[in-house]
Amino acid sequence: MSHPAEHVEKWLRRFHATPDCAARLVCLPHAGGSASFFHPVSRALAPTVEVLAVQYPGRQDRRREPPVDNIPDLAEQVLGALRHLDDRPLALFGHSMGAVLGYELALRMRDAGLPPPAHLFVSGRRAPSRYRDERVHEVSDAQIVSELRALNGTDAVMLADPEVLDMILPAIRADYRAVETYRHDPARRLDCPVTVFTGDSDPRVSVDEARAWGEHTTGPTDLHVLPGGHFFLVDRGDRVIATVRRSLTGDHHPADL
Repeated sequence: MSHPAEHVEKWLRRFHATPDCAARLVCLPHAGGSASFFHPVSRALAPTVEVLAVQYPGRQDRRREPPVDNIPDLAEQVLGALRHLDDRPLALFGHSMGAVLGYELALRMRDAGLPPPAHLFVSGRRAPSRYRDERVHEVSDAQIVSELRALNGTDAVMLADPEVLDMILPAIRADYRAVETYRHDPARRLDCPVTVFTGDSDPRVSVDEARAWGEHTTGPTDLHVLPGGHFFLVDRGDRVIATVRRSLTGDHHPADL
């Protein structure tokens, strides 16, 4: 059995160490995404908020590990990396598949007797109770690539390189299987604040589907509809970061004004 510190090191990437941070933000990537997606978020929030970006198995420096193809197992393994990070308020931020993972992780934190998340930020994803019949994990590799191109969140150069595709497609397919087969438990609700971000032209999330996150917590919720599609986060990151900073610290940063 691995030592807790080794488990943390395997799962979490700390791009900017901030020993005097007021809070920590655990960032959970989208399907096919990796920890490095959140490097700009880490840079922007340091030193007030320390960002810990989750690295799923099957990609980048963990590419030789088999990917996890279901949300419950993935949440349980991420939970193991967070158990001992209890010296600061800890919040969760998930984009797309990461939002579903964040929701399940928050529930499991409570079940494990850990302090609940100070805040759950969800981005680019429907509420857990809003399902669509999506089966990307069952289609051909070429169709998965078409889906990635349509969402405009993956480097086009990578998608045109057959060797790169051979490396990344197994993890992407596993991620899609995880999020498309996930089913929430209607009897379980969060009690932490939830902030929802969505793009006004996201083909995978309607504003009503995003607003329905409010049904999944007894805590306060707020919804921010920003210009853009599924990866509005790339172009509107400054507004998202400003909201996260205010929520976790109550402070305004000069860059937010």
